[in-house]
Amino acid sequence: MVNKTLTAPLGFQVGAVKAGIKRSGKFDLGLIVADVPCTAAAVFTKNKIASPTIAISRKHVRNGQVQAVFVNAGNANACTGQQGHDDGMAICRQVAERLGIKPSDVLVTSTGIIGKMLPMDKVEAGIDQAINGLAHSAARGKELARAIMTTDLTPKLAYREIMLGKRVVKIAGIAKGSGMIAPNMATMLGYITTDVAISAPLLRQAMREACDITFNKVSVDNHNSTNDSAIVLASGLAKNRMLESDSRNYQLFAEGLRQVCDDLARQIAADGEGARCAVTVRLTGAATKAQAHKAIRAIVDSPLVRTAFNGADPNWGRIVSAVGYSGARFDPAKLLCKIAGTTVYENGGPCAFDAAVLSRKMKKKYWEIDVDLAIGTCDDFCYTCDLSHGYITINAEYHT
Repeated sequence: MVNKTLTAPLGFQVGAVKAGIKRSGKFDLGLIVADVPCTAAAVFTKNKIASPTIAISRKHVRNGQVQAVFVNAGNANACTGQQGHDDGMAICRQVAERLGIKPSDVLVTSTGIIGKMLPMDKVEAGIDQAINGLAHSAARGKELARAIMTTDLTPKLAYREIMLGKRVVKIAGIAKGSGMIAPNMATMLGYITTDVAISAPLLRQAMREACDITFNKVSVDNHNSTNDSAIVLASGLAKNRMLESDSRNYQLFAEGLRQVCDDLARQIAADGEGARCAVTVRLTGAATKAQAHKAIRAIVDSPLVRTAFNGADPNWGRIVSAVGYSGARFDPAKLLCKIAGTTVYENGGPCAFDAAVLSRKMKKKYWEIDVDLAIGTCDDFCYTCDLSHGYITINAEYHT
């Protein structure tokens, strides 16, 4: 079987263990370790209430070189003050000492319940176990994809291969995300490995641009997390000619990276807490990008719209009224709305359609909403899901 996990690109090992941080006893701690120092880039949450691990990783990735990434699930190490920072640094030091690298070449990430101190005895023992179990295998890669999960129902993996000249370059990614997700920088935990040879500035550019049109287009509940991080490591072991910003090969790599991120972003939307369906909302005809963003956020942030999705109810009135209060400029007499490919509203009025047939289309796992403001050439989109009783149950019972 072809390896399509984080260990598929040349030069990466993974370890994942059951450290006892999660009450479930499932995998909850892992490490990504490169055989060589990697070019690295990352994007992080814009939430001002951020885990101390965000500050540590921001600082460590600044020089563009990383060799190991730590992650734990079940405890976010957020709102933990100086102790949380000290614990994060202790993790970096322990990983570095065991691997024979510098603490500044280690990134630290966490996810889970906010406001609890890390159980450092379990973390320290887990790090030793994970390092002892490091392997280049697909099995380890799959275990790590499970170790980062919290309320996720399924692990999320993506993989692409691209040809740069005569060299095969591999790009692999995993992500976790199901709730507390809003389109504002990363929106989850995501880890990408690649064996491409690329400079740090170009990798930062490619990652930032990829995130803007993938991870930053996902909304499950419009709640921006304290721990959002998306990290990419490039080992350079594919031995391709170093990429240049204006080259065809850079464009090919950037597109491959975007595809991996987009694949993961779609999986996050589909696995939204309590979700029955994944909906792509597309908006066209706006006067400016900012106007397009206003209109689409009004649609996807509306509980009334999203509960209609859950009920497979083609309630176009909720959609067009959300556009109406969004603040975006449009001509009501030219507004167009389609649900699952069926035109339901056009030129200021409703269209005849078979509601029962359309409802059956909305009961499928994947479908789309299309809205045209009809006054310009700018567009936007968002990956979202329905809002269900399940979402309320999950978050009512997920407590400290």
